[in-house]
Amino acid sequence: MDRLALALDLGGTKLDAALVSSEGEVLAASRNRRPTGPAVTPADLDTAIAETVSHALSRLPEGAEFAGVGIGSAGPIDLVAGSIHPVNMPAARGFEIVASAERSAAAVLGRSDFPVRLRHDGGCLALAESWIGAAAGSRASLSIVVSTGVGGGIVVEGTPIGGASGNAGHLGQTVIGDVTLEQIASGPSSVRWAQQQGWSGSTGEDLARGAAAGDSVARAAIERSAQHVGIGLANASTLLDLEVIAISGGFSRVADDYVELVSAALRDAAVLPYARATRVVRSALGDEGPLVGAAALVLR
Repeated sequence: MDRLALALDLGGTKLDAALVSSEGEVLAASRNRRPTGPAVTPADLDTAIAETVSHALSRLPEGAEFAGVGIGSAGPIDLVAGSIHPVNMPAARGFEIVASAERSAAAVLGRSDFPVRLRHDGGCLALAESWIGAAAGSRASLSIVVSTGVGGGIVVEGTPIGGASGNAGHLGQTVIGDVTLEQIASGPSSVRWAQQQGWSGSTGEDLARGAAAGDSVARAAIERSAQHVGIGLANASTLLDLEVIAISGGFSRVADDYVELVSAALRDAAVLPYARATRVVRSALGDEGPLVGAAALVLR
């Protein structure tokens, strides 16, 4: 029987949970989610984890080997304390997510002899992409999400790079000009910019529809986001000598050519030839990447 891990993916809008096989396959029947949001509290998260873990583990096949729990979370994270301090969920800062997940899984399984491992969500995405995704086989890769926020993770020679505290890869909090990349290029930031130019929509989906219909302001907001993401990635590739960058996240799908726009902006901004040569590609895993990467923390 296959080895299975329980994966949790906690972000600014939802908590996802699922069982994932040692081949990186998400068991659809086990997958479930709960909403989060800026006002979510530690008590809210504790309840959401208990509910999602219970649902996912209730689908654990009889006789399957349980490998443990992998957690990818919005960060920063504290690996020593097993806690999180998410920028986009301020009321939940300090939440001891490792203890909560371990407690919830143990209550269902009736035992606690399994590992529980934590990384930030961008690091999990990068691990998944380098394992079975768009960066598989590369020597140095960065994987990013452009969505409600902007985050990323780094893998070099198959090893995720966490840095001194485990938080390496927070691309969205790097500074371009006098603001962070996330404040310029995320979905909500792009919507706000468009509204300031007189556009009347309210969501990233509205931007996508408007741009497709020929709205010049909606299109300009998308191009502005891609331009600044490309500049951020040019800086990252210059620093890290990246072979490939994989892009995912809801806002990255706001236009069919978003990834191409980012790639062109990287080439224009990069000074050195090796940075200009970095390939920018769309994620091969879509929305399942962070779950697969979280599971890989205990499967690999």
